[in-house]
Amino acid sequence: MNEERKIEVEEVSAVPPAPRARVESGADPRATFERKRDYLEGFLAQKPADIGAGEPGGATHDAIIEALKEIYDPEIPVNIYDLGLIYNVEVTDAGHAVVTMTLTTPHCPVAESMPGEVELRVGAVPGVGHAEVNLVWDPPWDPQKMSDEARLELGML
Repeated sequence: MNEERKIEVEEVSAVPPAPRARVESGADPRATFERKRDYLEGFLAQKPADIGAGEPGGATHDAIIEALKEIYDPEIPVNIYDLGLIYNVEVTDAGHAVVTMTLTTPHCPVAESMPGEVELRVGAVPGVGHAEVNLVWDPPWDPQKMSDEARLELGML
């Protein structure tokens, strides 16, 4: 069962170069290329629908989000929007803004003052005539609601 195996070794002084790809000169490959049907052509030609000011992506809605990002939790050095405390922002065509939010815990020291500050800041946004804040506890806040920016700021990423 002990078969002897021999490995043959061949010494060479040079290796021939590998063949190179050749492009025929004079013929432009782009001229002979047949373009396949572009399935996105109709989609890309469509113009985006007009976004209302109060809809997500609209000017008023985005201004409210920016105003919320200026409010910081006093115990955590992250704004309340990136912290995940804002659950929803709705704006009507008449300029009535409703913000649904929570706090990190019901026993939060700013439980009485934070909703009032949110209402004042949102009410000061141009295009908002009336602001309302709904403070909810269901679903409860948890760290998974934080944005990646907030997690990075807190060293959780």
